[in-house]
Amino acid sequence: MAGRAWKFGDDVDTDAIIPGRFLVINDPLELATHLFEGVRPGMASKVMAGDLVVGGSNFGCGSSREHAPLALVGAEISAVVAKSFARIFFRNAINVGLPLFICADAGKIKDGDALEIDMVQGVIHNLTSGEPYKTTPLPGFLREIVEAGGLVEYTRRQVSRRVEA
Repeated sequence: MAGRAWKFGDDVDTDAIIPGRFLVINDPLELATHLFEGVRPGMASKVMAGDLVVGGSNFGCGSSREHAPLALVGAEISAVVAKSFARIFFRNAINVGLPLFICADAGKIKDGDALEIDMVQGVIHNLTSGEPYKTTPLPGFLREIVEAGGLVEYTRRQVSRRVEA
């Protein structure tokens, strides 16, 4: 996966990702039109499919609702890279098929940098600076959930395989 970095700092909460007033919306595409609206006006209209969000520590803190990762999926963000994630956000993101990468060097990434992520090897290549950064590769079963498009589709496939067997 490859795309442009949208850089944020520490403690980005779920209300920054998708403001609370939009939690009545369940459609990821519609949620995406309000992505980071309160903290980065206009971003939603400039995001391109495949772009990446980069944060600092404790990315996704706040509420346990899935709206924040759903908005990122609706905007076609390919992944989120951060120094650390709030635990419930991490799991919600995986459940909706959004890959997350823990990277101690996330602070070195600048807004607009071109990034490429090797999900299996656990390497983020900063194509702008030429620097590689190590990341924690997703364990196999979490990668399978993400590759399936989320937990619901992953479960459907598992059930289908058992029925066929």
